[in-house]
Amino acid sequence: MRRDRSESPLGALWLDADAPPDGRRTAGEGVRVAEEIRAEMVANVWKVVVAAGDSVEDGDTLVILESMKMEIPVITETSGTVSALHVAEGDVVQEGDVIAVIG
Repeated sequence: MRRDRSESPLGALWLDADAPPDGRRTAGEGVRVAEEIRAEMVANVWKVVVAAGDSVEDGDTLVILESMKMEIPVITETSGTVSALHVAEGDVVQEGDVIAVIG
């Protein structure tokens, strides 16, 4: 099975390339494998709001970054479970660094 990667501003979504064009699937076939939430800029991790294993909904804040004395919430655009958290409070993230994975 071939997989294609579709970019979004906050992460990546892995899709089955062999899926039917109308998107219909039979029971048990999943589309999303995981979404990686990535840093959009160089910043300090000011506050971690979630932990690995937490359930999140679309629009929930995962972490709050600080850059140039501004607080920047990092939100998820998908619902699911935080399968991995790659940052801790006080860390410095670079643009493109993975912050969390929602699976």
